[in-house]
Amino acid sequence: MQNVVLIIHLLLAVSLIGLVLLQRSEGGGLGVGGGGGGAMSGRAAATALTKLTWVLAVAFICTSLGLTIIQAQKASGGSVLDQLVPSTTQSSPADAGSLLPPSSKDAEPLLPVAD
Repeated sequence: MQNVVLIIHLLLAVSLIGLVLLQRSEGGGLGVGGGGGGAMSGRAAATALTKLTWVLAVAFICTSLGLTIIQAQKASGGSVLDQLVPSTTQSSPADAGSLLPPSSKDAEPLLPVAD
């Protein structure tokens, strides 16, 4: 379910970016070269693009909230920091010197052996 909503969310994002780039801005932009007669007048096309942009923006926000709700339901209720430190291995005070190199009685040194 989450993958389906995520794919719809990505398609909405790409479509929304394309629509915003197609719209005519006040100072020119990518929509400047699109003059000439068409099936719709300039004002009708602008209102249609604006309405479609609003619809896609609302749908984008809805999918964002939906993904957040789905992820919150899947969460285990723990913190992210709990996942970083494994709870099964508790360090004892005797292990405090474990950052030091091993002593000579712990292991013999590894020496290269000639064949």
